[in-house]
Amino acid sequence: MQGILIVDKPTDWTSFDVIAKLRGILGTRKLGHSGTLDPMATGVLPVFCGGASKAVDLQLDHTKAYRATLKLGARTDTGDVTGTVLETAPVTAGEKELLEVLPRFVGPRMQTPPMYSAVKINGQPLYKLAREGVTVERKARPIEIYGIEYGGSPAENEYVLTVRCSKGTYIRTLLEDIAAAMGQKGTMSALRRTAAGLYTEADAHTLEEILAAKEQGSAALEALMLPVESVFASLPLLVADERVEQHLYNGCPTSRYPRCRRPLPRAERRRAVSGSCQCGERCAQGGKSCSWKGTDDQCKSFHLCRPWRWNMRAALLLPWATSMASTSATVPSLREQWSGQRPTALPRRCSPSSCPLTAK
Repeated sequence: MQGILIVDKPTDWTSFDVIAKLRGILGTRKLGHSGTLDPMATGVLPVFCGGASKAVDLQLDHTKAYRATLKLGARTDTGDVTGTVLETAPVTAGEKELLEVLPRFVGPRMQTPPMYSAVKINGQPLYKLAREGVTVERKARPIEIYGIEYGGSPAENEYVLTVRCSKGTYIRTLLEDIAAAMGQKGTMSALRRTAAGLYTEADAHTLEEILAAKEQGSAALEALMLPVESVFASLPLLVADERVEQHLYNGCPTSRYPRCRRPLPRAERRRAVSGSCQCGERCAQGGKSCSWKGTDDQCKSFHLCRPWRWNMRAALLLPWATSMASTSATVPSLREQWSGQRPTALPRRCSPSSCPLTAK
């Protein structure tokens, strides 16, 4: 079973708890998740199953979106309401002051990770040191806040914020900084991830839904999964026809095929015929055969024309042959000597006008 299963993580579950549960449901240990969530957080947790686990590190879009609740009046050691209260203070600011400071936090900035985090210092996770009462110096790391929207106040001194940010952003720390900018003490009382890269709440399934699908059979379970190709959905699509496909399999860079974003009509496809070049007039002026089956300008751009059958010795002697004064006399003899030999290497980039073997 292979694919990407978007899980709606429940509260009080760690990300590892979700993985352990899914191993029993899916019957495989080959699972990986993208983006760890705190136990109190809920929301989107992409889980890569089977062979798709190799694509965890291949994701290109690491943008995250959260819906968080800021509670004013207290500060805790963990940055959320699950921690020990360190300070309390009367609330003297409200919605007006909050809206005034929010624009300051949009854009790139440096953020120091909290002690209760999975960041490692000398191989030791910070949260383990924090549980032992040890506080160490942490280096600030670059993050970026793409946008913050105010979502209202569900209760007194509590405010909902929707945050779009880069990978590695700690929302707990962000909310504490926002409260400090208001001149208040604050902590996070709720957090839900609404999007992780390309995956949103609409793609997510609860553990109960996944269990129900398992009881219906493997087909129902696979129907909940997204294909691994969805990781690359943000990339431009390059459509290669069968003739270009073989060159790509052989390691040719895609930069040589700028015009293959759409399949060529069958009428434009040319076939190479032994003894003559069928790709266009440019190559036919001096070429004997051509491995390219595209249009004229494509053949010129991709440098796949083979005017003659070359071997490695011909490629090495070519600079010597071109530097001789009697090129017109030398090249015909080289033609006669090498024309019947089996090619073992393709020539370097050349055009009919510059290739000495086709010069007349």
